[in-house]
Amino acid sequence: MTEREQLILLCGKLGANPVQGVAMADQLIKRCDQLVAERGLARTAAMEYLLNLVVKGRSGETPAGFAGGPPPVAPLQREISSVFQAAFGRPPTILTAAPGRIEVIGNHTDYNGGTVLGAAIDRRVWVALAPRTDQVRRFLRAPGGALVTLPTTDPVRPEGEAAWTNYPLGVLAAFPSFGCRLPVGFDYAVMSDLPAGAGLSSSAAIELASALAFLAVTDQTVDLETLVKIGRHAENEFVGVPCGILDQGVSGFGCKDHLVAIDCRGPSFAVEPLPADACFWVFNTHTKHALVDGLYAQRHRECQEAAAALGVALLADATPERVAAAAGRLDPLLHRRARHVVEEIARVGDAVAALRAGDLAQLGRLLTASHRSSQHLFENSTPELDFLVDALAQAPHVRGARLTGGGFGGAVMALTDAAFGPEEVTVVGAAYAQRFGSAPDVLVLRTADGAARIF
Repeated sequence: MTEREQLILLCGKLGANPVQGVAMADQLIKRCDQLVAERGLARTAAMEYLLNLVVKGRSGETPAGFAGGPPPVAPLQREISSVFQAAFGRPPTILTAAPGRIEVIGNHTDYNGGTVLGAAIDRRVWVALAPRTDQVRRFLRAPGGALVTLPTTDPVRPEGEAAWTNYPLGVLAAFPSFGCRLPVGFDYAVMSDLPAGAGLSSSAAIELASALAFLAVTDQTVDLETLVKIGRHAENEFVGVPCGILDQGVSGFGCKDHLVAIDCRGPSFAVEPLPADACFWVFNTHTKHALVDGLYAQRHRECQEAAAALGVALLADATPERVAAAAGRLDPLLHRRARHVVEEIARVGDAVAALRAGDLAQLGRLLTASHRSSQHLFENSTPELDFLVDALAQAPHVRGARLTGGGFGGAVMALTDAAFGPEEVTVVGAAYAQRFGSAPDVLVLRTADGAARIF
């Protein structure tokens, strides 16, 4: 194994994802060469010195001259505060954050009244805010976004480059429905280390972080379930996506080293401990169907039609046996949709049992079965996602894999044991690149706590 390959492996063990690990290894080699040339150090001593810096960086100390690796929390807090100061000429008085999420299992079960398992992750949306004395609301998306200024009386929903503001505006529009007072004028900035389009629900994260900030500036508090419902109301009624409560529920109720279990009928929320050797890797294809929102709404309508044809209010009320018995009289497409949902709900129950037994192998089998159902029955997968699941199924140390999120593009989530690392990722990425022309972005994610006010 070459020096570079050894360093990539080491950086992976220290927490860097494969893409970051390659960048860090290349920087280590470059800096080592400089130390040998400029200071006359032996190469072994120079590399030992640099590796000690990297280990310190793992504890929150940033090694000078190095990039890559997930940034510690404190620098992100400083960065958004600095951006806010530069944009608005004063520091923020409120800072909130909410995590993205992985949908572990329970694909499209939430709006059908079913159950779902998800994990809040260590990538977040951050919102900084300070009140104004006039009735102007100023919004900034960092880095590089243009300032959007809106009066409180403006009923128009922004489009184009400013369309992202519909998420915080949707939260404001939801406040009266939950008995919450509206803030008047404010300056608002948002930034994120959540990759867009990867199915990690940056939309729910911005909704919850915004809601916490707007509540704080008006000296209000709500319980966590109400916070989650405010976020879902914003997405359903203002943004116009008929999602269930999965995304907001996991972002709100997230708990480090646990999965969030949601019974969406209540809704009710619980957490289930995650075995210590379980790891989540996300392979982002950067592909999205151009009509993804319309396709999501179409699946929602199909599920409603299937429930009506089966004589139930929601597909969660139907059993697999009832759906099987209706095969001859139900439209074949609607039958496939219903079968996916009711069988997926059963898989969620089996997944909870596997978690409680510490049986990662069984949990992994359920995840892969979930993907096959999405692929063939719900038809919300893509060739890219299917290829990744097939490739990961052959990779060592992978327990199971499936698309995560709404589908129609986006990302695949793999459940692995702790031995899975850069070597395996390289093989999968190379096979994908050979087929589709470019390698997927890869993230290794850890579980995290839910939405919170930082100050």
